[in-house]
Amino acid sequence: MSRIAAFFLSAALVFAGGAAEASGGLPTSSFAVVGGETSIPYGWIDFCQRQPQECSQPVLPSRDVKLDAATWRALNHINAQVNAAIEPVSNYDHWGTMLDHWDYPTDGKGDCKIYALYKRKLLIDRGFPRQALLMTIVRDHEGEGHAILTVKTDHGDFILDNLTNKIRPWTATGYRFLKRQSQEDPNVWVSFAGAAPVVSRAGVARINYR
Repeated sequence: MSRIAAFFLSAALVFAGGAAEASGGLPTSSFAVVGGETSIPYGWIDFCQRQPQECSQPVLPSRDVKLDAATWRALNHINAQVNAAIEPVSNYDHWGTMLDHWDYPTDGKGDCKIYALYKRKLLIDRGFPRQALLMTIVRDHEGEGHAILTVKTDHGDFILDNLTNKIRPWTATGYRFLKRQSQEDPNVWVSFAGAAPVVSRAGVARINYR
């Protein structure tokens, strides 16, 4: 099956699944408890230096997505669309460096950060509030660093992940949550309750992403 055909099939299945779930009642999740400010990932700092327009943003009041059938379908569509459109490739194989590189998929390739950043951008372009779309750093099932997108809604916190087309409550991922962007300011990162990320001497958390 061609990559384009696979994308349309995947999108169709997600639309069908999302509509069925919405018609039977919207999903619910809990709200993650976050702590105080923590170190900013090196990749975000580097991304901001190359894409200053993406990071020179005003501080805004916290705001959650109002979850209804339409927004749930949109979230499922974007998650499946991006997962199908990007060819997975490691940071080193892609950029030829061990330094963490965050970017948009300008060449159609990338690792977890590229997926999450692009989902965030497409959702913002569709009118979702920036304050509800939070880049998030976790440890995956094998203890490796992994980036995902948290969507804060009035029904709880949900996760958009490049490893699955299923949007899950944050507690259903099996991940260890370390840090995410502040709702008010995307350039401020906050820890999760109980998380203790390792911080380098430069004050930037070093995580080797898969």
